[in-house]
Amino acid sequence: MNHVASHGQKRQAPNRLAREASPYLQQHQFNPVDWYPWGEEAFARARAEDKPIFLSIGYSTCHWCHVMERESFENEEIAAVLNRHFVSIKVDREERPDVDHIHMTAVQALAGQGGWPLSVFLTPELRPFFGGTYFPPTSRHGRPGFLELLEQIARVWRQRRPEVENAAATLQQQLAGWLAQRPAERPLFHEGLLATAAEELKADYDAAHGGFGGAPKFPQPAIPQYLLEYGMAYGDRQARDMVLHTCAAMARGGIHDQLGGGFARYAVDAEWTVPHFEKMLYDNAQLLDLYVDAWRASGEASLAEVARGIVRYVLRDMTHPAGGFYSAEDADSEGHEGKFYCWTLAECRSLLPPEELAVVVKHYGLTEEGNFLDHSHPQPLRGLNVLRVCREDLSAEEAQLLAQARARLLAARERRVRPLRDEKVLASWNGLMCGALARAGRGLNLPEALAAARRNAAFVRQHLWDAPRRRLHHRWRDGERDNAQLLKAYAYQAQGHLALYEATLEPEALAFAATLAEVMLERFHDPEQGGFWESEAAPELILRVKDSYDGAEPSGNSVAALALLKLAQITGQERYQEAAAGVLRLFCARMQKVPAAHAHLWRAAALFVRPALRLEIVGEPSAADTQALLQAAHETWAPWLVLAGRAAPGPACAHLCQGQSCGPRLTSPAAVQQALLEMRAGR
Repeated sequence: MNHVASHGQKRQAPNRLAREASPYLQQHQFNPVDWYPWGEEAFARARAEDKPIFLSIGYSTCHWCHVMERESFENEEIAAVLNRHFVSIKVDREERPDVDHIHMTAVQALAGQGGWPLSVFLTPELRPFFGGTYFPPTSRHGRPGFLELLEQIARVWRQRRPEVENAAATLQQQLAGWLAQRPAERPLFHEGLLATAAEELKADYDAAHGGFGGAPKFPQPAIPQYLLEYGMAYGDRQARDMVLHTCAAMARGGIHDQLGGGFARYAVDAEWTVPHFEKMLYDNAQLLDLYVDAWRASGEASLAEVARGIVRYVLRDMTHPAGGFYSAEDADSEGHEGKFYCWTLAECRSLLPPEELAVVVKHYGLTEEGNFLDHSHPQPLRGLNVLRVCREDLSAEEAQLLAQARARLLAARERRVRPLRDEKVLASWNGLMCGALARAGRGLNLPEALAAARRNAAFVRQHLWDAPRRRLHHRWRDGERDNAQLLKAYAYQAQGHLALYEATLEPEALAFAATLAEVMLERFHDPEQGGFWESEAAPELILRVKDSYDGAEPSGNSVAALALLKLAQITGQERYQEAAAGVLRLFCARMQKVPAAHAHLWRAAALFVRPALRLEIVGEPSAADTQALLQAAHETWAPWLVLAGRAAPGPACAHLCQGQSCGPRLTSPAAVQQALLEMRAGR
């Protein structure tokens, strides 16, 4: 199956984007627009011809990116205006989050909001002067038409050039001021701040439906993850129960793929019923972590099954044969959003025996009218049902019938036309999933998940790591690597390899994590002001940015701080601790002002301010008794615990250490579990 075909018709010879590895850029290779990828060729032409740049940023599974392509970028008249008056550049935001961040900030300053597709107009010197998101081809619903906008900007560029350049220079100065960060003079981090942050996060809890905030509702995994850790560490049962309710509500909702496992990006409603159907690797990695910990904190078997479903989904649908993980799956198939995932009652009636159909209708609440209307197509499909759990009071016989029906429906769904899959392998997101699978493999005793984490780590070291140059490439696809140097790639991979080390005690994983940390400190760290730059300095980036926003993905600074704090505890290297402290000092005011935007960074703060909690396992790493102690540690969760190994001959044992004090020898899995339970209970 061709997973990278353009969403439009192939009406002409391909443009330059045909040579790019990004599936998103390849989707635009048959547009009549004379597209360039981000790079010096485009910049040089803009300077030589003295033309403004039209910069379009999106990603392969972005629904409104597809809409703007169909409406505008495949339109011959619009393409002619773009080609005559502008140099047009396409960027995949997932490959170049640094480029996206700068220009998203500019558009938010100019228009008051942002999103994708991101549409930005730049001077030949790469300074933004106007921007927005989606524009319809002609004016409607209060939005200016893209064709009219292009003609107006071209006219202003010709007739009022000095005003445009002055505005662009002023905006660049403003952006530099907004994005600049200085460390607090006397930042005082203490455990009391953890409680203040937790209370702020709890205030946004939806008691009726779970989750935090209203529609459209995003899982925001870092928020429940922090609250779960905080609740378990400090005996805040309310925080714990909020998280368990949220996990259960999401699992019942349509945002959760009830047949194939895994989660969609978000729900358009507050009840988690109707998703925006795209599936992202980074969402499922973070949710896998959350569900594993929710199960370990509660013992609720249904939460463990959701985690197993995410593992099955990733290994079945999102894994390259060599071990890398693909990036995303689209919401659309055959031109309709959700068509792959939804069911009419008539379809189910044709596929299922009557007794299975009755249970499916009862459990999922199927109706003739359906619960979803596809607004993405001028001729929407009717009677579509998003599967979500409405009734759980099934007898044992009904549960068996439901399992049989689910298998039939999944098999039938596999015969449908699949949504586009973005098959680029990103170092950053692979680090998240590698770590999540390693933790799930141990916590849920899933050997296949742990094996997948090991294969993925080997894939990254073979295909994305350039050992002689000590460079980690961000993107790999079909043997091609990019040249972007991004903090997130190094930080996420360091965290992923640390999780793999904690799951296996294999020294190779720890050594690679330490190497990545060293390069991260050399290449991105700001020793004067603290924190880490988002990317290497480059002439095509008008600003160098330090990001702290934990949105859909955790910020590079958050993950770097967490990884460095863990490395400091495992290795005893003070410089790792100091660099992490610099991150917290730099962003402490922002963290306290908007905790919900820094939930992952608050997890790092907890590791920083609390007495270090470390379980050290002494023995031969591959020996059965060592592995048994390690398995016990993963099955009995203690928040903010760091696991470390020390190779030694003889029978294995473990020591639970808090701060500089270590407890007695623990020589059995039961003793390890008991010690962790007592620590969790505060005894």
